Amino acid sequence: MPLISEEPQIPESAQGPRVTPATGRTAPTPRPVPGPRSAATPRPGRPSPGPARPAPPAQRAHPAPAAPARPQPTESRSAPQVQLIPAPVAGALDAAEEAVDLLLESGRAPGDILVLTTGEQHPWAVHELSFGEAAYWAQQDAGDDVFFADASAVDRAKPRPVVVVAANGDAGDAVARALPVARDRAAALLIVCGDPQTINSALGAGV
Repeated sequence: MPLISEEPQIPESAQGPRVTPATGRTAPTPRPVPGPRSAATPRPGRPSPGPARPAPPAQRAHPAPAAPARPQPTESRSAPQVQLIPAPVAGALDAAEEAVDLLLESGRAPGDILVLTTGEQHPWAVHELSFGEAAYWAQQDAGDDVFFADASAVDRAKPRPVVVVAANGDAGDAVARALPVARDRAAALLIVCGDPQTINSALGAGV
C-alpha cells in the first residue's frame, strides 16, 4: 500500500511565483507580444499628439483689424506721359513708324500700341479694310498686334498702354479733334509726331 505524505501535493500551475534557488529573486512574468500598431497608436517613447489646442480667446473673439483703405488715385496721376516728336506733315507717318519700332525694341508688346493718323491712312489699315470693316476691327479686339486706325474713327478705338499719333494731315482742326481723345485712350504714354506748333495748340502749352 503506497505511503501518503503528511502534506497535500499542490499542482505546479497553482503555485505562486517561482523562486530561483541561486538568487532568490522572483522570475519575471513573460510580457505579451504586441500586435500590429495602428496608425493612430503613438510610437513607443513618443507622446500622442492629443486633441488640437484651441485658439487663444483673443484670436477667436477679436478678428484682425482691417487694413486702412488706400486713397483712390487721382486723375492727374493716371494721366499718360506725353511725348512730342517734331516732324513735317509729310514725314509724320515715317516718324510714327520709327517710334513704333523703338517701342518694340524696348520690350513693348505689339498689342500695347495703337497708331492713329490724322491724314492719309497707314498702308496696313488700307490693306486690312479691303477685307471688310468687321474683319478689320476684329483685329483690334484680338489685341495681339499693333493696330493702325484713322483718327476720325478714334471713338471706336479701344484704350491701349501706348498711343502714337501721326499728324500727317494739313488740317489743324483734325489734329485738334483727335489729340484729346487719343490722350484719353493712352493708358501710359502718348506720342505725337508732327508740327510742334499745331500739336501744342491742340494739347495746350503743357506738352
